[in-house]
Amino acid sequence: MIASCLCYLLLPAARLFRALSDAFFTCRKNAFLAKSSSPQVDGDFAMAPRGPDQEECEGLLQQWQEEGSSQALSTVSEGLLVDKGVAESSLAHLMDNPGEQDAASEDKWSSRQLSDLWAAENLEESFPEVLGEEPLPEVEDPMWAEVPVQTGPQYADCAVLPVGALAAEQWEEDPAVVAWSIAPEPVPQEEAPIWSFEGLGQLQPPPVEIPYHEILWREWEDFSTQPDAQGLEAGDGPQFQFTLMSYNILAQDLMQQSSELYLHCHPDILSWNYRFANLMQEFQHWDPDILCLQEVQEDHYWQQLEPSLRMMGFTCFYKRRTGCKTDGCAVCYKPTRFRLLCASPVEYFRPGLELLNRDNVGLVLLLQPLVPEGLGQVSVAPLCVANTHVLYNPRRGDVKLAQMAIFLAEVDKVARLSDGSHCPIILCGDLNSVPDSPLYNFIRDGELQYHGMPAWKVSGQEDFSHQLYQRKLQAPLWPSSLGITDCCQYVTSCHPKRSERPAGWAEPVIEEDIPEPEPDFPRTVGTIQHCLHLTSVYTHFLPQHGRPEVTTMPLGLGMTVDYIFFSAESCKNGNRTDRRLGHDGTLKLLGRLSLLSEEILWAANGLPNPFCSSDHLCLLASFEMEVTAL
Repeated sequence: MIASCLCYLLLPAARLFRALSDAFFTCRKNAFLAKSSSPQVDGDFAMAPRGPDQEECEGLLQQWQEEGSSQALSTVSEGLLVDKGVAESSLAHLMDNPGEQDAASEDKWSSRQLSDLWAAENLEESFPEVLGEEPLPEVEDPMWAEVPVQTGPQYADCAVLPVGALAAEQWEEDPAVVAWSIAPEPVPQEEAPIWSFEGLGQLQPPPVEIPYHEILWREWEDFSTQPDAQGLEAGDGPQFQFTLMSYNILAQDLMQQSSELYLHCHPDILSWNYRFANLMQEFQHWDPDILCLQEVQEDHYWQQLEPSLRMMGFTCFYKRRTGCKTDGCAVCYKPTRFRLLCASPVEYFRPGLELLNRDNVGLVLLLQPLVPEGLGQVSVAPLCVANTHVLYNPRRGDVKLAQMAIFLAEVDKVARLSDGSHCPIILCGDLNSVPDSPLYNFIRDGELQYHGMPAWKVSGQEDFSHQLYQRKLQAPLWPSSLGITDCCQYVTSCHPKRSERPAGWAEPVIEEDIPEPEPDFPRTVGTIQHCLHLTSVYTHFLPQHGRPEVTTMPLGLGMTVDYIFFSAESCKNGNRTDRRLGHDGTLKLLGRLSLLSEEILWAANGLPNPFCSSDHLCLLASFEMEVTAL
């Protein structure tokens, strides 16, 4: 009775504060943009996060449906945005559904089940008139504004904030924003070529004059001047350097199917035309040599993304998800820097196997670095680039591990050299697991003892220890018929070559359907391994702020689920505090684009926002490979 009374009394207050706070922030943002004196800023672009698809959100919604009406929300305190306690108390109970669900039901996304959490948004239409808020301008011109391309390796210059662009008096009510927004004058840059994307459709966003990196400050962390483990300075002898970006760009279909997650966003900034132009400007600004994308909608890829990236000098490969899903993964590279050796799409769906009945996919490319002329007879090892987006569902860690085992087996096959070793590997993507979770530690450490582990614990996204029913992992995790050993390697005998139809035959060759025998290979008891020796580019902690790094903000709660792993030499005494269990080996990490804290993203109204056009942040890293003489 007391809980019910509190719910009826506090929930309306929470909704009212949320509406007032959102309206106040939007009004302040418009006032800030109006004060900007620069009509055009070089390098204008926005960043992108990710939104869960229908399958990924089923756990959140089922819990909310069962317990949302009985939970008393915390009192909302005054501040820049809605108190995080409301979202946190709600999210903690969104996914408590002990019942079994089939794959079809997990794809259902109810439009009602998050209505209470974001109920205050129902009032947002009335507040613009009261507070004098004006909506963002409509798209008028189908041509995307030309944006200078960033040239040169000095990435730190790209994110320099002019003094006065964010004057302290404009942000007096939020001193925390002033602390991270003031920076020295930018270094003048030379004239850069301009890319034009005319004729590719509605590409121009509503005119926003302030580039995102002046609102959400991200520094370039340079490691190139630091001595390596052997005491040698970077740059001794010829080296091959390149940059790689990994980015979940938020598929438009998934965003619309999960529209309840984006009620805090103005409709104009959620339009694909606006988001696409921001994303392209971001690609131009950082100008990576390799681009790994997740949640790439198929029609947008073929109609806009691939033509635009081709004009920027990329060659692209795309793998759509299986089933009825409309998005997938893409890997793009610059043929002036790399030559393709092979491309291998990866599907995790296996008919008749309940453990692998999801439609997630991956893509693995083997690239040969191209050294400039004039270096004589030299060579560079091939580079294996692997990109994937695994299942979201926090309760199905068994599915996540099985998908990762298939992906690692494909990487092992593509990257394995004739002597049994592996060429340098970069594995990246949206892994839907948090740092130090069992799945994360398995990728980094190369071993995991999983037998009896609760399935929800694998990814570490949510704590379901209070549930009466908990799915637990049993050994072996996947059947031998999958053809993958517990060391995450393919059993070659399980992949016989199929007959190809001779040229000129009108009908395919009818092969006799002979069931294959169950492969016979040793299995370990409750332990899986891999031998790829991977370590993370990011440490997942911001030492200068004392807070965790954030790559996405589902329901306003910041977490890291996106990663770039790369080959490293094993180190017995690895430093556990920075999540690195190896030294730079054949691949040396030269630098990375810093991530942001949850507090900074809250100050920018979460993700997406007018400056970040996805619900994920991009990851960007620079590497170096040794060039050897023949």
